[in-house]
Amino acid sequence: MEVKDHRYDKHFLLNEETVLDYVRAARTFFTPDAQLKAKEIGDGNINYVFRIWEEATGKSLVIKQADQRLKSSGRALSLQRNRIEAELLKLEDRYAPGMVPKIYHYDETMCALVMEDISDHHNLRKELMKGKIYDRFAEEITDFMAKVLLSTSDLLMDRHEKKEKVRAFINIDLCDITEDLVFTEPYYDYKGRNRITEGNERFVKKVLYDDECLKTEVGTLRDAFMNHAQALLHGDLHSGSIFINETGIKVIDPEFAFYGPIGYDVGNVIGNMFFTLASHLVRQTGDLKFCRWVEKTIADLFDRFQAKAIALLSAQCHLPLYTQSFLTSYVGHIMSDAVGMAGTEIIRRIVGDTKVEEIETIEAGEAKRSIERVLILTASQFIKNRDAYTEGRQLVEEFCRMKESIWS
Repeated sequence: MEVKDHRYDKHFLLNEETVLDYVRAARTFFTPDAQLKAKEIGDGNINYVFRIWEEATGKSLVIKQADQRLKSSGRALSLQRNRIEAELLKLEDRYAPGMVPKIYHYDETMCALVMEDISDHHNLRKELMKGKIYDRFAEEITDFMAKVLLSTSDLLMDRHEKKEKVRAFINIDLCDITEDLVFTEPYYDYKGRNRITEGNERFVKKVLYDDECLKTEVGTLRDAFMNHAQALLHGDLHSGSIFINETGIKVIDPEFAFYGPIGYDVGNVIGNMFFTLASHLVRQTGDLKFCRWVEKTIADLFDRFQAKAIALLSAQCHLPLYTQSFLTSYVGHIMSDAVGMAGTEIIRRIVGDTKVEEIETIEAGEAKRSIERVLILTASQFIKNRDAYTEGRQLVEEFCRMKESIWS
């Protein structure tokens, strides 16, 4: 859907009216006389997202446009992030077909990404908050991660092509955001942006700010994030970036993509499931079946990714130097990273500036303070003892131990 019109020779921000002119100028996806409607549907901080549709035919598409600044703070950002997102979505569709939105066109000048409308799928975070069970979720997201992440690593991708991709996916501004919000500020609030629940200030100081052992391990994870160009990551793979229905998943919003440690993506998915579990326990929904499903899903995310990674590498990695023993060790290091990264994701969402709805919507009071302490203590153990977890059930057991120690 390429737009050839001099009005779009220079970048400017679209709105619900001008985006319709932009789509009509393409004269390809919709007929010239189509009666179109548009609505801004984005709720993020760094892009504008519009859904455009024709009621008569049901045809629709989505346009995601990058701005030069963050909506919240006005901080300058590179416009290249939408190019990175477009290129990664194409790669992901190659390795995991059907699990991401189809890309129709990327407009370099307008920094506008034109893609498939996935309105028939639903935001996983919001679905889980309603107590919805998706039995195939762990199977599908681990399929996606194993295929995409390992296929873009040196073990399965031609080493020259991989190095070219490392260069193409350098993402300075968005990596800088992660390095601060995830790996620095929750332990060293040098920008004064942390938001701590009232009554937990002394607890956070003791357990996070003053724990030198924890900070040493976070420093190791931070160094890996910044320097281990292992595979092409989504970079922000949480439950709000996964859309789902009974037919499968669609992974969206990879504007944070770059070459980094595989465990970061895997750990983000695992870490966010603990928010679902914690939220339902505090709210006492009475749905024991759902909580057991979440616990099983957390365990399955770890176990199935580990098994699929070993199987995929064993089948497709043919360099004799990469023995079965090496491949098993390689995946073991990924899983250790994943546990540690799950910990950093949990902590940054509790004390950092960017919260999650599951915890933020709990009514202020002792219940909220207590569950946040449970999550922080669990995450701290994940980070400090990440090599000790070899099965997914151990992650759930750790959370339960911390819950008993706080709630008993």
